[in-house]
Amino acid sequence: MPHYPLSEAKPELFSGNRTHSSDRTMDLGLAEDHFSRPVGSFVASDIEQLKLAIEECKKLILELPEHSERQKDTVVKLIHLRLKLQELKDPEEDEPNLRILLEHRFSKEKSKSVKQTCDKCSTIIWGLIQTWYTCTGCYYRCHSKCMNLITKPCVRSKVSHQSEYELSICPEIGLDRQDYRCAECRTPISLRGVPSEARQCDYTGQYYCSSCHWNDTAVIPARVIHNWEFEPRKVCRSSLRYLALMMSRPVLKLKEINPLLFNFVEELVEIRKLRQDILLMKPYFITCKEAMEARLLLQLQDRQHFVENDDMYSLQDLIDISSGRLSCSLTEIHTTFAKHIKLDCERCQAKGFVCELCKEGDILFPFDSHTSLCHDCSAVFHRDCYYDNSTTCPRCARMNERKQDEVERPPYL
Repeated sequence: MPHYPLSEAKPELFSGNRTHSSDRTMDLGLAEDHFSRPVGSFVASDIEQLKLAIEECKKLILELPEHSERQKDTVVKLIHLRLKLQELKDPEEDEPNLRILLEHRFSKEKSKSVKQTCDKCSTIIWGLIQTWYTCTGCYYRCHSKCMNLITKPCVRSKVSHQSEYELSICPEIGLDRQDYRCAECRTPISLRGVPSEARQCDYTGQYYCSSCHWNDTAVIPARVIHNWEFEPRKVCRSSLRYLALMMSRPVLKLKEINPLLFNFVEELVEIRKLRQDILLMKPYFITCKEAMEARLLLQLQDRQHFVENDDMYSLQDLIDISSGRLSCSLTEIHTTFAKHIKLDCERCQAKGFVCELCKEGDILFPFDSHTSLCHDCSAVFHRDCYYDNSTTCPRCARMNERKQDEVERPPYL
């Protein structure tokens, strides 16, 4: 095949004459090695010629028989032409491995095959020929050439300094309050799509342009807490990253935000009881050598707050409660913990209680379903015995008598 420079490509390759197009599928100005690395500088005509070749290739794809080998080969060449065009527009340069900008910590990516989209310009990142970075905090991805155009600080800093959700459902303020501009980049927008389409974020209630809002969807915390609704809603890119980083953070105190939720969601009541039992088991484990060596509490390392309190929830907890996943896993852990205390470990068994009201039955533990605890001294009784008892707790009575004796006893001379 003759070797033609791209700037001197044969006229018939770009003319309207299609009589020989099917026989020249493999040409399209591709005889030259367009896929070698660029040497020196390129003038505008080089880029224009590539654009013409791309358009000619697109037209030829439409004319060739669908799913034919020729059409497939032409599609491959179209991809190569576009890569070459992008390479001329954005030649590779030596870039630092780490860049810090607006609290973002951008790390240079080494992957060449994974297809990504730039969060700034919304175009594809061609890893083979383009330098790109990812923020290690909020996973913001962008071309190297787009970094100086970033105006949004790292969402991770917001999570660190302000770990709370917007708890109003889609708190819209209206486009007029936004001056008909994107809430993030301030691009002019309108609901008519002129000059740019206005897209609402269901989390913030604000409107964004198509570059800042890609119609991604996420579960909205306010809808979960107030409506127990888990249907994903459309959110902007910054909200998507913020919600992803907040997903596992236990910042929701349900009994204060919406205490009535426990009256209508049985699964929440079940999980609360399991968590309360685990907190009652915790003192056994932290004083048991075998439990510490077996690292039993590490079974809850992904939900550390479960061994610290029983009233704080993360959004991921609520999603897993709704799906039934958390109930299954927590019940299994609860069974393992109880087995260690009541059956496997003699030290833990020795810390059980005998009901002082009836003095009958097996050894009791505070997490047993048929027991009740004295709120003052934490003694354990059969539930029926405790509520039928008209007197005070025997243990509390002994402790009060002891204190009284110490008060009345004359001081030693």
